[in-house]
Amino acid sequence: MKAIEIINLLNRWAPSYLIDEWDNTGFQIGDPEKEVKKVLVSLDLDREVYKKAVEEKAQMIITHHPIIFKPLKKLTRLNYKEKLIYDIIKEDIVVYNAHTNLDLVKGGVNDTLAKVLGIRNTEPLKISYEESLYKLVVFVPNSYAHIIRKVLGDEKAGWIGNYSHCTYNIKGVGTFMPQKGTNPFIGKPDILEEVEETRIETIVEKRNLKRVLNKMIKSHPYEEVAYDIYPLNNKGRTYGYGRIGEIQEISLLNYLDRVKESLDLEYLIVYGNMDRIIKKVAVCGGSGSSFIYDAYLKGADIYITGDIKYHEAQYANELGLTIVDGGHYNTEKVILPVIKEYLEHKSLEPIEVKLYTKSSPPYAVY
Repeated sequence: MKAIEIINLLNRWAPSYLIDEWDNTGFQIGDPEKEVKKVLVSLDLDREVYKKAVEEKAQMIITHHPIIFKPLKKLTRLNYKEKLIYDIIKEDIVVYNAHTNLDLVKGGVNDTLAKVLGIRNTEPLKISYEESLYKLVVFVPNSYAHIIRKVLGDEKAGWIGNYSHCTYNIKGVGTFMPQKGTNPFIGKPDILEEVEETRIETIVEKRNLKRVLNKMIKSHPYEEVAYDIYPLNNKGRTYGYGRIGEIQEISLLNYLDRVKESLDLEYLIVYGNMDRIIKKVAVCGGSGSSFIYDAYLKGADIYITGDIKYHEAQYANELGLTIVDGGHYNTEKVILPVIKEYLEHKSLEPIEVKLYTKSSPPYAVY
């Protein structure tokens, strides 16, 4: 497959409109037309990951964390990061990453972490993006109503929860008078026509609106399509950081043993009261200290994340919230096999996907 085809697959899962404004992620290095037979998937991109890609003869590296985060002012071989990027380009390796969009999206980092830890009935800790919705109304001859309904639904209009192709239809009479120079589907110039039509109403997400309109207009039999668009105050799909949900009631110490086993960890750092029974658990893959108060507001008994600092732990303890620091890498590594499975399942042509499962930087427990 071409690199751009793989990138498009990943963008369908973790779309770019979910990327947070402070983030810099996506297609960062290489030729979009590059033929790719082997992909290396890693959490980060450092010199060791690069060496592994060269060793495996991988044409593409996919990571969670972007290699280019702050703007580059030059590209030389005079420092670590620039030298690494220089060598990646020289080897003609394509680099793509999905960062905050993969944190937020359904089935991404946080959903996977919650699933691995046995947390049910989850919702985001902090909403950061909400879909804008529009009501689309189009008028069509009765004989074409079924065609237009199918086009709308196939283009993701009328998708509500787990239901697709949702429309409401009202039959009535449309009037129009074709002017000279027109080529009407029904009627003749300068004659007022009355046509039995169907008014089709459906809901469209903002990101899909332009595509839906283009397809609808192309499929409509009229030269001039009559349609209306209304902005809605209804809430669309929401996306956010972290997850919170329920587990079967259990002692904290017993649950921590499960966490260590599920994440393959030798130890956890725990701040706060350990002598408690827990039922509601919050998680955030990576560095989630900024959501401590959100976990508290949503009634979490414990909050599992990474990169907790001393005073942040104090703050959580003051709120009565037990904090579990599993480390940045360990709370995000769960997404790597999910990316591999997604690519192998969705790719139109067979590609080999390898995982790099070491932390960057490397660490050991003594």
